[in-house]
Amino acid sequence: MKILMATMGLDIGGAETHIVELSKELKSEGHDVVIVSNGGVYVPEIEAAGIRHYQAPLHRRSVKDMRRARSILRRVLRAERPDVVHAHARIPAFLCGGLCQRMKLPFVTTAHWVFDASGALRYLTDWGERTVAVSDDIKAYLIREYGLPAEHISVTINGIDTGKFSPDISGERVVNQFGLDRDRPILSYVSRMDEDRALVAGQLIDLAPELDRAVPGIQLLIAGGGNVFDKLKARSEEINRQMGRPCVTMTGPRTDINEIVAAGDLFVGVSRAALEAMAAAKPVIVAGNEGYHGLFTPDKLAEAQAGNFCCRGLPLSDPKTLLADVIAAFRLSPEEKAELGAYGRQVIFDHYSVRRMAADCLAMYDQVRRRKYNVVMSGYYGFGNAGDDAILESIHRAIRSASDDVSVTVLSNDPEQTRGQYKVEAVPRFQVWRVFRALARCDALLSGGGSLLQDATSTRSLLYYLSVIRCAQLLRKPVMLYANGIGPVRRPANRRRVRRVVESASLVTLRDHASARELERMGVTRPVQVTADPVFHLEPVGEKRRSELLAAAGLEGTTPFAVVSVREWRNVGDFWVQLARLCDHLHRTYGLNILFLLMQPERDREVTARVQGLMEEPAHVLDVSCTPRELMGILGRSRLCVAMRLHTLIFAARMAVPALGLVYDPKVASYLEELDLPAAGDVEHFDGEEAIRRADALMADYDSVLSRLREKSAQLARAAGENERLLLELLEGKL
Repeated sequence: MKILMATMGLDIGGAETHIVELSKELKSEGHDVVIVSNGGVYVPEIEAAGIRHYQAPLHRRSVKDMRRARSILRRVLRAERPDVVHAHARIPAFLCGGLCQRMKLPFVTTAHWVFDASGALRYLTDWGERTVAVSDDIKAYLIREYGLPAEHISVTINGIDTGKFSPDISGERVVNQFGLDRDRPILSYVSRMDEDRALVAGQLIDLAPELDRAVPGIQLLIAGGGNVFDKLKARSEEINRQMGRPCVTMTGPRTDINEIVAAGDLFVGVSRAALEAMAAAKPVIVAGNEGYHGLFTPDKLAEAQAGNFCCRGLPLSDPKTLLADVIAAFRLSPEEKAELGAYGRQVIFDHYSVRRMAADCLAMYDQVRRRKYNVVMSGYYGFGNAGDDAILESIHRAIRSASDDVSVTVLSNDPEQTRGQYKVEAVPRFQVWRVFRALARCDALLSGGGSLLQDATSTRSLLYYLSVIRCAQLLRKPVMLYANGIGPVRRPANRRRVRRVVESASLVTLRDHASARELERMGVTRPVQVTADPVFHLEPVGEKRRSELLAAAGLEGTTPFAVVSVREWRNVGDFWVQLARLCDHLHRTYGLNILFLLMQPERDREVTARVQGLMEEPAHVLDVSCTPRELMGILGRSRLCVAMRLHTLIFAARMAVPALGLVYDPKVASYLEELDLPAAGDVEHFDGEEAIRRADALMADYDSVLSRLREKSAQLARAAGENERLLLELLEGKL
């Protein structure tokens, strides 16, 4: 990707260093990076890394400077045509936002700190299509003060280069340059010397005489430049004259911060500077303009991370407390100092790698960057149904694996949940104007998968999906029925409606042969292709998460168990009693613990409790919110599956777990036939004794069933890949 960074300047500062390290890491990973700023001491470093720099007065609010900066930005954007523009401060974001909107360029921002949101300043703030916050408290601030959607904000870290900031780096060059005495204690401090950043620097200068009395010969090495540097420099020279020796050294702005840090025995600072000193294995007192945290020790990690080591919300730095903590830190034994330093460096390795920072930004860029094609997905999404959520996740993953040129917009009942969980754009499925706009902007409509074209739920449901398809066709958009299950469609008028829609679709793929036969019975003559349910492309979670979930349900890792999945259904007589008997039989005869899974918790919870209450043997229920991949992982550890819900059976087949189906709908019977798996019986005419006999027959022939299912699962996984191949051909105009 080509990424354009826009920031105020590149002088000493935490945000500036963040930008420099991020840009260098992105460059090292093969991306083309351009920076626009007012310049500063870091320009030679980024240019040496192969990063182009353009100078523009992005650091001033005057109308004249902002007009000039905007003109320069416009020329740079036209010349570079970046894949994404990333602004890092209020003025650059304000100017870039308007230009990107006009030039249709993806635009994101990073919030490094909190802004004054009062008066007209609020209107100078543009947070872009997505925002990166450098801490959780800044994310909360953006939501509270600016009303940004939570799902549009990602939290990153101040990534630190642990090679550049390392205990192996020498500070001798700096020590020699400033005439410091290596045999005497050195305290180093780094910050911008601006009015709103230099509180602690001023306190350290004023405390120098008292520090010298408690820590004889102490030397203060203070790095950074800014609008109060001259004032602090004059104050430090006065202090040095009073003490009769050069106790305080003010270096001004520097780019060799790693050597400044290495020169010290103790570091005082905040935010990124504190993290860099931790990477160098120095004991660190965390203190800045926004608060005071004190000497960083293991018990302070959570609180420090909550404010991104900026001390937001903590008491302000008090000279007496600062004095006492500096003295105490210098009086630690060498072993204690080494232990604190080693712990701080490990924290950086664990939580603050520059590679992770770059990965966070790349994930955000991926959400906004323009792709060649956009498809809209219509289905039963955003209702908390694990089966349909699995369809959404598997289709999205499969499309992204097949091509990076396709973006997805989902029509969802809960757009916020869909955006947050699956990282796709989503619009409310029942807001007609929003749906119309999404369809007008798309390159194709995907209807499916799942059993959308059926009237067993209601004619209203069927008409909804047919209306979405018809709207897309009126807008002259290609329509793909994507791995659909067809039926049951009982009413003659509805069968005619479905026939007309299927005949006029651009492409039709079906998940099973029974659906193809149903279309033939409706009179459909157009060619269709039987592929497979997209879930056969989905991968389960790993062993660690699976074990955690089983433990939450009260099952040990090696305990054999059968998964049971039920749903509410009418006119079933004593089915629930008979099902409880079947579960008891599996426990008593085969030693299988019973684990109930809730595919749609709010609908499955009550009936699950009913069956569990009718059982004589103990049973377990996993009543926690699970993703489809988590449910699939649990099924993969089971020995047997007994299920009403179709997608529980599909999950079991994907994981090659033998299953018995509880038939409440023809689609379940059809899919059992497709998978060559037995039915325990029809729930409306359930024979408990016959169900037990069928279970015994399956268990007696278990190895053969397992072998056939593994072969069938692999075959269906291959067939599922045809859906994406055909979709790409449709988008490219080859069909």
